[in-house]
Amino acid sequence: MAGRARRTRATTVILRGALATSIVLATAQALAPPPARAAEPTPNLSQSIAADQPLATGRVELSAGHIDIGPRYVDDRWTLLIHDGTQAQPVWRDPDDTLLRVSDAAQQTVPDDPAYAFLGIEAGQQAYVVPQVQVQDVVWLGWNTQDPRVMQTIDRGVTLTLLGVRGPGTLTTYLQSGNFAPPQPLWRSAESTAQPFWVEVNTHTHANWVFSAPGVYLVAVQVSADLVNGEEVSATRTLRFAVGDATSADEAFAATADIAAPAGQEPPGQEPVGADNRTGGSQTPLITVLAGTAVVLAVGLVVLLLRGRGARRRAERERAIAAPEDQR
Repeated sequence: MAGRARRTRATTVILRGALATSIVLATAQALAPPPARAAEPTPNLSQSIAADQPLATGRVELSAGHIDIGPRYVDDRWTLLIHDGTQAQPVWRDPDDTLLRVSDAAQQTVPDDPAYAFLGIEAGQQAYVVPQVQVQDVVWLGWNTQDPRVMQTIDRGVTLTLLGVRGPGTLTTYLQSGNFAPPQPLWRSAESTAQPFWVEVNTHTHANWVFSAPGVYLVAVQVSADLVNGEEVSATRTLRFAVGDATSADEAFAATADIAAPAGQEPPGQEPVGADNRTGGSQTPLITVLAGTAVVLAVGLVVLLLRGRGARRRAERERAIAAPEDQR
């Protein structure tokens, strides 16, 4: 009976150890959600980009019309540019020389709907909205992965990551498929972590960009990708916004911001981001630590169990030696 009781206790200890290990591993998996994916919710966004579209020079302010951000090679260097389709002849532009004006015509009232609570703006308040669907006299900003060389060299798609925002208010970017589908937040400046989302190759998408207050906003965006030749590329650029008619263009062009990269992301200009960072970057080390903790816990329980068994055997032998001859 004593042996059976010991075996029962040993089994209980092992089962408890297995349960604890499972809980730790499940927690690690829960902390690594799949990356957001920017779907194609808006119809009639078909376009093609010619390989020879020029890179324009000189400062420009864009306040209406079709604009995308997207990866491109300049002098064989991977970078992020602004694709300006506001004129008959589209061109690419350097973000440092491009000011995106969000005019007073973009003002909208925040709806009294809990579905929009993620905006962080009270219902009934006015916000400046670059809309997902094109509106006259308002800049129309999206993104594309349609440069011919980009499409030939990247492996499946790119990751666009918001690294940080400097401005008098908040910026939120979200997608919404129709009037009755729930909104899909992509970027929120109120969050301090890096916010990546995945964009397939040959994609052209527009979203809602919501600014809570007028003023100058600097938005640090990183574009990274794995190439078909096995290389990894990454570039970080700053988008420049002047929100509101009264905001000075000179002030916007003069503005600078040293936006620190969130945990798990390299600062601008450092080594390329690898494929593992598509899942959020900062979660990977934490998952490794938790998984290692689970293994250590399991091994420790086994060691304790074996030590307990050894101690009991030694005690039984000592009792047997010490007992009188007639009791052995």
